[in-house]
Amino acid sequence: MGLRDLVDHGIDLLLKHDMAGFAGLWAEDGVLEFPFAGPGYPKRVEGRDAIREYLRDYPNLLDIREVVAKTVHETADPAVVVAEFTVAGVVVASAKPYELSYIAVITVEDGEIRHYRDYWSPLAAAEVLGGVDELTAAFTGGDRG
Repeated sequence: MGLRDLVDHGIDLLLKHDMAGFAGLWAEDGVLEFPFAGPGYPKRVEGRDAIREYLRDYPNLLDIREVVAKTVHETADPAVVVAEFTVAGVVVASAKPYELSYIAVITVEDGEIRHYRDYWSPLAAAEVLGGVDELTAAFTGGDRG
């Protein structure tokens, strides 16, 4: 599977709310990194199992319904691709519509994601979810009680 195909497949899995399948794209020791993570938010999640657990409840927070825009950029390194995409859907807790944009720098080896740097805006996500406390609780397990 080529890098563009991998990005398309990953987005399809997100639209299907298949977070286990999405996490399954990572190498066993792959890394999910958040360079813009705010206080209380994880900066790195290491290993496929930890990534699967981290993503498990995402569809209970945000119901992704469509990809509004997507651009995939090839780089000088054939193992690295940059994906820009905007998704739209509904915040599950409030039933309010949302739209968020992401940029991901993805490194692939042997058909699996080795490193995924997710450049997203914590401020935009907090606004969508209803505040910084809600964002932090949602993505650090504070609401999984």
